[in-house]
Amino acid sequence: MTIAAKYEDGVFKPLEDVKLTEGTRVEVHVAQQSGRRPKSVREFAAFGMWADREDIPDGVTYVNRLREPRF
Repeated sequence: MTIAAKYEDGVFKPLEDVKLTEGTRVEVHVAQQSGRRPKSVREFAAFGMWADREDIPDGVTYVNRLREPRF
């Protein structure tokens, strides 16, 4: 879950309603934003998931193999 918040007077204040039980412990990752910047591809959990696969050297090769006709 990602929650936009503002830091004021030493407290993180959500900018929207948060549906959490009172006292729930959370972990905060600070990403300062001046306006809204789109996420980098590297920030997505799936980034690099095929990095160690020997049968998929790169995305282009993988897609080309999928497109090869199989008779």
